Amino acid sequence: MAIAAESFVLDPGHTGTLQRQLQEIVTGGILSGRFRPGDRMPSSRGLARHLGISRITVTLAYTELVANDYLTSRGRSGYFVSDSAPTPPVLPVGALPVEDRVDWNAAMVRRFSAGPDLERPRDWRSYRYPFIYGQTDARLFDHRNWRRCALQALGARDFEATTSDSYGRDDALLVEQIVRHILPRRGIAAEPDQVLITLGAQNALWMVSRILLTQDRLAAIEHPGYPALRTILGRSGARSVALQIDAAGLPPESVPPETDVVFVTPSHHCPTSATMPVARRRELLARADRDDFLIVEDDYEFELAFAAPPAPALKSLDRSGRVIYIGSFAKSLFPGLRLGYLVASAPFIAEARALRSLLVRHVPGHLQRAAAYFLEQGHYDAQIHRMARVYRERRATAEAAIAAHGLTALGANTFGGSSFWMQSRDVPAEILAARLRNRGVLIEPGGPFFGADDPGDRYRLAYSSIAREDIPEGLRRIAEAGG
Repeated sequence: MAIAAESFVLDPGHTGTLQRQLQEIVTGGILSGRFRPGDRMPSSRGLARHLGISRITVTLAYTELVANDYLTSRGRSGYFVSDSAPTPPVLPVGALPVEDRVDWNAAMVRRFSAGPDLERPRDWRSYRYPFIYGQTDARLFDHRNWRRCALQALGARDFEATTSDSYGRDDALLVEQIVRHILPRRGIAAEPDQVLITLGAQNALWMVSRILLTQDRLAAIEHPGYPALRTILGRSGARSVALQIDAAGLPPESVPPETDVVFVTPSHHCPTSATMPVARRRELLARADRDDFLIVEDDYEFELAFAAPPAPALKSLDRSGRVIYIGSFAKSLFPGLRLGYLVASAPFIAEARALRSLLVRHVPGHLQRAAAYFLEQGHYDAQIHRMARVYRERRATAEAAIAAHGLTALGANTFGGSSFWMQSRDVPAEILAARLRNRGVLIEPGGPFFGADDPGDRYRLAYSSIAREDIPEGLRRIAEAGG
């Protein structure tokens, strides 16, 4: 049977190339059973004329489909669906359940869906004034060199490193780059057996909590603080105490002497951006030695230092091996990469590696090797330099607009970062956010960071994803809405 050219309709919203979209239409037709083995494809000339695209685009798509055995070429007769093309499994009618009779409320003994929600609108990029935190600004990212590194990682030389089951081991090249390139910037010296690659910082926090905490142990966390950490600890069954931070971060004297683990963000407190002074960091380490507790240091955003060099990491000041250090590439590269790392004493890393192996075996090899090449070839440093320069400009613009419109920023970090912690004037932050969404403005209400003790008037204002020229008008709209 001949397949009519009219069967092909291009999607104007497709994000790939025309060639890629055409290949997807063909493979989708074959895998769904609409196109059957032996069916004749439209001629390249006829299909190109119907779709209004170049004939060479159709020819290249057909050639790629032949290489993958979806199509076969029969010379002047044209292209046909291959007799050996992949086919979907056919299930007998009635093989799948038509009614769910399970009482899931009774069957599920643990719940993980009741935590605070920090999700942004999926269409956040369509908003003109997105003051939201942690998303990648495509205008600043080095797409060309990341693509080159990703392609290099797919090469034959790296085939074994990126495709094999590593049995829990990490990519040696990435670990080397972290040990030699990243950690020294924070004053940290580590050996490869003291480093574990994780699926981001949140994955690292979960593993740490599972290894160190039980119902009989006490964890101290910052208040306000990272909502996911509060949820992780709550689901682990561990006892926890929330300690009020001040303008210099977590006060060491507030840590109860019976504490077993302290979770802290000293370089860039989440969400206020407060920076803990070096003297206080030393005091916290002294308390840890005296009262025999461990410290988990989440050191995110240290790379985005444009106002002043970041203070030495807690881990760099630790002389007793009490600090477990967590780093991530989410803010410096992109959050979808889901790549982070743990640095701690070798016995702890060995246990964390064993736990990770039970969960995910290992972090995808291709992602590790691509990131390693991006670091090794100097692209990472260039990326950080570019982001710091642009963030400096955006922050200065935002500070001027905040002052001009009488908005209230609470505190400030000492080295840069990508956000302000704000206090609304006239309306609760949730209402303010709802008003602003109707005016093309996105802000992040502070409620999830407080839990049950939400004062209701705090919100986070980030400048990582908004163009500098849009910041003044966005802040004018925030002020006009009662921010």
